[in-house]
Amino acid sequence: MGQKVLVIGAARSGLASAEFLAKQGNQVILTDMKQQESMADLAQLGVSFLWGVQPDVASLAPDYIVMSPGVPLSIPPVVYAKAHNIPVIGELELAYRSCKAPFVAITGTNGKTTTTTLTGELLKKTGRNVFVGGNIGVPLASYAADLSQDDVVVAEVSSFQLESIDTFAPHLALMINLTPDHLDRHGNMENYLACKANIFANQTERDYLILNYDDAALRSLAGTSKGKVLFFSQKHILEEGVYLDGQDVVLRLNGESVVICREDEIAIKGKHNLENAMGAILLGYLSGVSVEDIRQVLMQFQGVAHRLEPVRSYNGVLYVNDSKGTNPDSTIKAIEAYDNPLVLILGGLNKGSDFAQLAALVKARVRRVVVLGEAKDSIIQALQQAGFDHYTAADTFEEAVRVAAAQAEQGDVVLLSPACASWDMFKSYEERGDLFKQIVNSL
Repeated sequence: MGQKVLVIGAARSGLASAEFLAKQGNQVILTDMKQQESMADLAQLGVSFLWGVQPDVASLAPDYIVMSPGVPLSIPPVVYAKAHNIPVIGELELAYRSCKAPFVAITGTNGKTTTTTLTGELLKKTGRNVFVGGNIGVPLASYAADLSQDDVVVAEVSSFQLESIDTFAPHLALMINLTPDHLDRHGNMENYLACKANIFANQTERDYLILNYDDAALRSLAGTSKGKVLFFSQKHILEEGVYLDGQDVVLRLNGESVVICREDEIAIKGKHNLENAMGAILLGYLSGVSVEDIRQVLMQFQGVAHRLEPVRSYNGVLYVNDSKGTNPDSTIKAIEAYDNPLVLILGGLNKGSDFAQLAALVKARVRRVVVLGEAKDSIIQALQQAGFDHYTAADTFEEAVRVAAAQAEQGDVVLLSPACASWDMFKSYEERGDLFKQIVNSL
């Protein structure tokens, strides 16, 4: 006999959870504060719906609650549930409990999608069936129950997803970096770090935790892990792990060192992508990928859509889509990836970020800025305080792109890297990036 489960949030993750639970014979109630489109497929599975109101957990009396990651745990139904010992988990935890395949999990403020996709490409070299998902692509609940122990899951996991885990314990866990993000939800960096650290909270001595040695906050976590800790570093020669020695990317484990490749042989460019590649190298090697196969993949992998994605060269100007740059640190790394003069498109929904450091770099490295969105005034204030006045405010996204194109000169890069979320104008950063590409290709 199934259980009664309340699924809160009817976005992609919540829909996958509701479908999975209903197919398992559970009584499922799906709720969202917004009225959703037709749910005929879920209705046929017996799912019931509650739209536009906060669910009354006391009267519904669910056995447990599954949260979509976009819904904060501070809402009244969740507060009530926790006070009355009703379990609250997320879709990541739900999928993990039903999955026989081992997990490779990747988190960090920036670079998660690139590193997860690259790691998936590396692990395919082992001949196993590799399923890449989580915070990118297909929700894990859509396929986790169908996997065997011979398969492997490579999961991008966010702080929102890790906030609601219970037993989740990936065999290999990677934390790439930590910079301010989502502080509108987490409140401060301590809470943000604590959520991220849940990625290894349930690991055992049989598992591995990979940390960025150059990130002091992450390096400090090493002593709290039950698993074996390995580091990667661009700045230090390590006793074990992956590090940069001159131009050589070196893997050192069990007292033996091997050069994987030269830094300039890695197809994805920029120091931030070297960081991503180093973490992926360790995940690949620990998963049984040969050094030669690692080298080959690194030399061929071109990156992911919406992350420093070249769109078009037109009239001597390169247009680059970095719509996934949704916080200032990500945009800083995007700016640092180019030596060309930049025309930068900034703005969107602020997630509690401070733009001062970004503004200082803009003054030093950027020729022109076009600003738009909910965060427009905050960004302009930061630019003015940094002494940068070569900016133009736009009212619409299309206007911003066309103004940037008009201001660009031969040899420039027009870079969409908004340093903000997309939700004030778009459903997702993908939708924003796709529109950018559409406009650019129409010039």
